[in-house]
Amino acid sequence: MRLPPLVGLPTDSTLQGHHRFLMAGEKHVRALVDGAAVTPVMLPSLQPALPAGDWLGRLHGLLLTGAVSNIEPHHYPGGQTWPGNQHDAARDAGAFSLLEHALRIDLPVLAICRGFQELNVALGGSLHPRLHRVEGLHDHREDSAASAESQYGPAHSISLVAGGWLSHWHGSRSAVVNSVHGQGVAVLADGLVAEAHADDGLVEAARSPRHGFVLGVQWHPEWRVTHNPFYHAVFRAFGDACRQRQRLQQDSP
Repeated sequence: MRLPPLVGLPTDSTLQGHHRFLMAGEKHVRALVDGAAVTPVMLPSLQPALPAGDWLGRLHGLLLTGAVSNIEPHHYPGGQTWPGNQHDAARDAGAFSLLEHALRIDLPVLAICRGFQELNVALGGSLHPRLHRVEGLHDHREDSAASAESQYGPAHSISLVAGGWLSHWHGSRSAVVNSVHGQGVAVLADGLVAEAHADDGLVEAARSPRHGFVLGVQWHPEWRVTHNPFYHAVFRAFGDACRQRQRLQQDSP
């Protein structure tokens, strides 16, 4: 009997009192266990980044999580910052290093919210730093005063691209998702193709056709993943890709 695949996820560097701690959100860890049936492995984000190849060659997948911080603006064209905008240089360094190596070895990658933005930037795309200030786009942020249940509840519909992965898994051309982000894709990277759009035209999901499984989504499918068939389908497909990777690694001479 095979052990569950090992899936790495980068940590966030967070100041607690006088000291920095490396953390990962429990909802992401739990979604890997319950939604994808894999074993999570937290990867420390340091600056400079630790050599990604030392880890990823032993893993079967990579999850790039959402976070409270935004990518530092110097990483992409048109980037901006403002007072109170949170950054995490260690997360940036770690995530971009992990992505570079994961894409090179064709490791399965699921990228969520900030992770999707990291994927797009890593491949040469750009972001809208403040979606609510872009004419024609909606305010995709959550109500900061609301409960977590409300913040991660259904927020808006998305259209799923015909013939895409998401529409196939969901068995429909539309879905309803949560919306907990202030930034989003401005220019989609050349190496990605859109999988879903919001009704204001914002790219809500994309995949890389050059890789076996590289998918980014702007919403948070990790939230109560087993209670939402669409969210669960995303994690289940990612888990299946990780199991296939594990079989290939274990069966190779």
